[in-house]
Amino acid sequence: MESDILVAGESLVDFIPDRPGPLDTVDQFHRRAGGAPANVAVRLGALGPAPLLWTRLGAGPFGRYLERILAEQGIPDEFIVHDEQARTTLAFVSHDEDADRGFTFYREGTADTQFESGTVPDETLEAVEWVAFGGVCLTTEPARSAMLDLGRRAGRTNCEVFFDPNARPELWDGGYREALEAAAELATVIKSTPEDLTAAGIDGSPESLLDELSDLGPHTAVLTLGSDGAIARASADAPWGPAEASHDGFDVDVVDTTGAGDAFAAGLLRGFADGRSLADSLAFANGGAAVATTSEGAMSAPVSRAAIEALLE
Repeated sequence: MESDILVAGESLVDFIPDRPGPLDTVDQFHRRAGGAPANVAVRLGALGPAPLLWTRLGAGPFGRYLERILAEQGIPDEFIVHDEQARTTLAFVSHDEDADRGFTFYREGTADTQFESGTVPDETLEAVEWVAFGGVCLTTEPARSAMLDLGRRAGRTNCEVFFDPNARPELWDGGYREALEAAAELATVIKSTPEDLTAAGIDGSPESLLDELSDLGPHTAVLTLGSDGAIARASADAPWGPAEASHDGFDVDVVDTTGAGDAFAAGLLRGFADGRSLADSLAFANGGAAVATTSEGAMSAPVSRAAIEALLE
């Protein structure tokens, strides 16, 4: 089956600590492939069919490692760009006792900051039904302009455009809210967390945050609430709307929450692309996120349709 989704954005290497605590107290780390868009692409590939991925890999051993992992996961390499002049972003993850995590990035001038507009041609956008991108690539130029250009052209070809702000305050030096609003204006679906919105100076109850998301312009707004599940609202412009939905999530033994939001995004995208309703897509997405937290790593934890359907049953 041909790819019906194009995912765009960073691929990087996560270093996962062997125990909770501040980074200066951790002695050992486990290397894992990561980057929210790459995670989403791999999760989508496991749910089938594999999406197209527009990403940039740096020179050196970490770029080669990511190339191998993406190939092993069956991700097409048509838009995997190799940048021999730049290194690969590294992210050191820290965990607290509840498995919540923080990130320390090494990202100055790395390959994922150097996306170039026009790399994905209009003919490709005309052939897919969905385009998805996130907020990390909006932190720097020329990547920001390249992502916004992609979203703009995707809209002109009648693609559904999925945006996940994925706020990382440590990567921003001002301008986050403006970038959030610019991307949301191009999106037809936005998936966010309360923390993403707090970083933009937007606070309130889950229902009021959902209102804020809807006001940004997309026809469908989804707010994830961690262990409390997710809520969503769609307007009459949505293929599955107008509708409102909520799902409380699933009770599982959490090992690592790294990549749970990306697994949720992949489940949501796959649900929508398969023609599921808003409520069913939300449940499917929560199932993917729950399964992803039961193993270490943002990409290596096994997630499958069978595992999600078992939770749903």
